[in-house]
Amino acid sequence: MNCKLNLITISLLAMSGSMTGSAFAADFGVNKANTSLVNQQMFQCKRCPQVDGYTGTVRVNAAYIDSDDIHAGNAFSTDKDGANASIDADLNYQNATGYKARFQAHRLGLDNGFAHLEAGKPDQYELVADFQQLTHYQSDNARSQLWYQDGMLTPSEYTQTQTLSLQRNQAGLGLNFGRGFYQAYVQYEHENKTGYQSASMVTPRPVNFGLPVDADTDNLNAGLSLSGNNWTTNLNYFVSHYNNAIDNLSLPYLYDVYAASPDNEAQQLNLSGQYLLGRTVVSARLATGKMTQNDDLIQMSGNPLQRWDGEIATLDGKLSVTSLLSSKLRVGASIDYAKRDNKGSVWEFPQYKVNGLTGAFKQNAPLDTERRGLKLNAAYRFNGNYRLQAGYDRKEMERSHSEREQTHDDTLWTKLNVRALDNLKIRFKASLDNRGGSEYQTQALTSSQTNPLLRKYYLADRSRTAFETQLNHNPASWLNLNITGRYAFDDYKNTQIGLTESEDYGYDINLSLQMNPSLSGYAFVGQQWISSKQNGSQAFSTADWQADIEDEFINLGMGFNYSGLLQDKLSIGGDYLFANSDSNTMVTHATSIPQGDYYAFNHSLKLHADYVLTDEMALSLAYQYERYYDTDYAQIDVDTVPGLTTLGNLNHNYNAHQVMLSFSYQLR
Repeated sequence: MNCKLNLITISLLAMSGSMTGSAFAADFGVNKANTSLVNQQMFQCKRCPQVDGYTGTVRVNAAYIDSDDIHAGNAFSTDKDGANASIDADLNYQNATGYKARFQAHRLGLDNGFAHLEAGKPDQYELVADFQQLTHYQSDNARSQLWYQDGMLTPSEYTQTQTLSLQRNQAGLGLNFGRGFYQAYVQYEHENKTGYQSASMVTPRPVNFGLPVDADTDNLNAGLSLSGNNWTTNLNYFVSHYNNAIDNLSLPYLYDVYAASPDNEAQQLNLSGQYLLGRTVVSARLATGKMTQNDDLIQMSGNPLQRWDGEIATLDGKLSVTSLLSSKLRVGASIDYAKRDNKGSVWEFPQYKVNGLTGAFKQNAPLDTERRGLKLNAAYRFNGNYRLQAGYDRKEMERSHSEREQTHDDTLWTKLNVRALDNLKIRFKASLDNRGGSEYQTQALTSSQTNPLLRKYYLADRSRTAFETQLNHNPASWLNLNITGRYAFDDYKNTQIGLTESEDYGYDINLSLQMNPSLSGYAFVGQQWISSKQNGSQAFSTADWQADIEDEFINLGMGFNYSGLLQDKLSIGGDYLFANSDSNTMVTHATSIPQGDYYAFNHSLKLHADYVLTDEMALSLAYQYERYYDTDYAQIDVDTVPGLTTLGNLNHNYNAHQVMLSFSYQLR
């Protein structure tokens, strides 16, 4: 059967290839399609009224929170106990000239919220402005005897309480403009991150403390896109600058005991394009970049440098081809290349041992990486009910000054989609992966500290077998069921010391219901198990102990929504979520010794009722309950270990409640 394929069809087929595990699909989006020859008047909705002016909804929220742990603020968007207020909005504006604007806001006024504004004329120009505040709360009960002030960590006679949390304030501004065959854009984003996070130092003695954070990141992204009947291209420039306002930290009696994160800059120039040739899509990308770091170094005896003129040059490239050989067969291939060239300074540094200076000098070794990739795949559709896909992927890595300078990963994979049964879709996926490489040898820079039998898991020989099955069933028009099961096994066959094997399996079940136009519901459950084994050597020889790590995760939830009550004025709903994670480690030497475990669970319940007052106004009442508990054996009190001062036990165990009353007004 002969059929003519247009640009959009070819592009969608190409993109479907990328979703099957290949990375060579074209990026022809629908918005890139050439519509100059299409009579768009034939597709206009003649019965859709053009509403000029303002439309949308504004909501004012007033809430009350009862909580004794700031960690609950991660769920409530603020750590403040008691009353709070916020605004939600989704507003639209348009006029007869074609000008359109949209404003969105969520929890604006709280510690986690955002606002978004976009305005302009479609296919001419658009101005975008964004603001977002993100806050993560860890603990308000960290205890430390070190306090930060003006670059100095000041010791205190008594342990005092600190709050560990990080707040990000992000603001962005963007402009898109263009007509017909060209589109240009420029975007700027600024982020300020402040707060305190946990940190450690060993000089003059091991101690944990609250590290102050005050950093700014500025990003600029600009580009130009050109397109024709069967081609498109994009030139893009990106630059990012990070500035840390916190300098090296000192003690009153010892300077520069903690090095600050250095200022740095990254930039990249990217050229990409796609071309349609009959039933074949060719896409290519070439990018070159540079990362620099030139902050002052902490001065100490034997250091020949005042500042580190670090520079890394990057080069990335990719070429992809996808072709429809027939209406049933699609094939594709891609090659990619990435190089990381470390051009930082190389100097001779004196070598120290515990008993003093050896008199020997060694140069620092700049680490370079180079990656080459190849992907091949094919998809064949037997008929409307069966589709078979298969492919081969290869990745080669070279790492300078590494224990293993060359590695290669080879993967064979296949997928089968079945739609032969009514209301039932089945998908099978299987893959075999093998990693090998050059001879593994102890790195010269760390030969005295590393056991020659040790194999790092990301460099070691490995065989992986993986399977996945997905089933989607619609037994009735009101019911949908989706089940996914997966299994993977990693065998580090040539490793004597290190990770020797890992097993990962789990399932997900999702159920959605639409019993009638007024009542809907959903439920889901998922579990995952990860088992790992590793060997170690206490005697710096062959393996003399083994560790077994068992991790288990479960998440489940359910919810409903019921509308149409009280003469279509009242709707009610609810959501319940549960998450649990458990990790256990058992070390076997002469006897089996449990190393403690990590255990955490979270219950979350949300109930809401919405009542329509008038055609424009409505009231909502919502209740949210959070139950959170975690215990980590690594969390210990301040002075549990002699000679080590920690921040204390930072585990959580709390119940938290929130009641919210909202008033919304709809513009028509």
